[in-house]
Amino acid sequence: METQYAIEMLNITKKFPGIIANDNITLQLKQGEIHALLGENGAGKSTLMSVLFGLYQPEEGVIKKNGQVVSIKDPNDATALGIGMVHQHFKLVDVFTVLDNIILGAETTKMGFLQRKEARAKVEELSKRYGLQVNLDAKVEDITVGMQQRVEILKMLYRDNEILIFDEPTAVLTPQEIDELMATMKEFSREGKSILFISHKLNEIMAVADRVSVLRKGKYIGTVETKDTDKQALSNMMVGRPVQLEVTKEPAKPGEEVLKVEHFSVPSHVHKRNAVNDVSLTVHSGEIVCIAGIDGNGQTEFIHGLTGLDKSSGGTVTLCGQDISKASIRQRGLNMSHIPEDRHKHGLVLDFTLEQNMVLQRYQEKQFQNAGFINNKAVRDYADTLIERFDVRSGQGAITTARSMSGGNQQKAIIAREIDRDKSLIVAVQPTRGLDVGAIEYIHSQLVAERDKGKAVLLVSLELDEVMSLSDRILVMYEGEIVGELDPKQTDVQELGLYMAGAKRQGKEAQA
Repeated sequence: METQYAIEMLNITKKFPGIIANDNITLQLKQGEIHALLGENGAGKSTLMSVLFGLYQPEEGVIKKNGQVVSIKDPNDATALGIGMVHQHFKLVDVFTVLDNIILGAETTKMGFLQRKEARAKVEELSKRYGLQVNLDAKVEDITVGMQQRVEILKMLYRDNEILIFDEPTAVLTPQEIDELMATMKEFSREGKSILFISHKLNEIMAVADRVSVLRKGKYIGTVETKDTDKQALSNMMVGRPVQLEVTKEPAKPGEEVLKVEHFSVPSHVHKRNAVNDVSLTVHSGEIVCIAGIDGNGQTEFIHGLTGLDKSSGGTVTLCGQDISKASIRQRGLNMSHIPEDRHKHGLVLDFTLEQNMVLQRYQEKQFQNAGFINNKAVRDYADTLIERFDVRSGQGAITTARSMSGGNQQKAIIAREIDRDKSLIVAVQPTRGLDVGAIEYIHSQLVAERDKGKAVLLVSLELDEVMSLSDRILVMYEGEIVGELDPKQTDVQELGLYMAGAKRQGKEAQA
């Protein structure tokens, strides 16, 4: 019996200046299956899905739906064919409400008037049916990234899409939200919806996907049944070499105190209470201290207060023996590198070139100056060195616009810049978000190497595997307070989860 394919992408080729993003790729999605698309950063996964959704037009190849050739010139054509997409970087209007975002572009009208009541009833029914509860009247700018993703999924369901594309859907989610999303995807599959699932996370692919197709450097490597493979085999297919999936490091040898935070508080932008309340902690040279917690418990506000992006409302911060509580961002940066949580908002100037982004904090230094003007050759040489050392992939090298790069390679560029600044304290927030296993292996080894050179590393991560394997000490933050200090060698994920959920806490003495 002939296999019924919901979608077939046959011999797709898509080119950009200096790069073939998709090189003669064929992908076939069966009716009712969850099909994972796996590959390194810049392998062409998001580009291929953007072709299917009508955001890009391929130079070669055809797309079939249910065996019939279709033309998809824009996202409206894709929507008309029942194809929906949750993008890696959400496509939402921050100042609109949740309900307005869901119905935007698919409004039900009667005699020219918006039928908001009917739309609300349909969205409420969908959110109840699939366990995707959201506050329909909240503004998108005031809800968590996990909630924003629910809004994106509800947008697809509201349009009655049958082909669902998830582009890195778990990159910004907590472990609990990931479990919920996996259950929702399986429910969609049981109902006969067909799902294309882009991910770097091998655990999730093994847990939820029926089949996996692997891309490498724009080429199709192969498709395997999940039940017939394992994580190591998939990582080898993806990277083209054996990958170390576990972090290997010597025991830490903590030295002098680099960072001391005492009774630190940061106000909330959302409510009247402090987002960070009376937090005290220390980080020493030669150790990696991780702040763990469910997203939205004050980690972001703490880092913003520490780095100067937000003003604190109390307490002191001492860095390398100097009180920096009132210092400017640039003054704090004299001894602190910062890998930010939001690479687009705080990490890069997206319309600058890669080389310009590499020297954002350093262009005024003597090596990049020539009689008061920027020495472009020095900047180019420096950027080329970092691009090669950290394997930052881009179509046109140092002159590539940051916006045109894949999310993972944008992240690698920031990490290259911040590690090379050679500061006493490295603040790394979600440093491997959206990275493939090969890149994660490399970034972890870099952070461990910096620790072993005597740097102090303050890590913030939502990835429990990363927290457990990379940290020398774990501080758990819950509702803006440190509720526990744990030794990763003496604890497990279950105990860590209890602290993260607020079900368990240590005494105040654990905070110092």
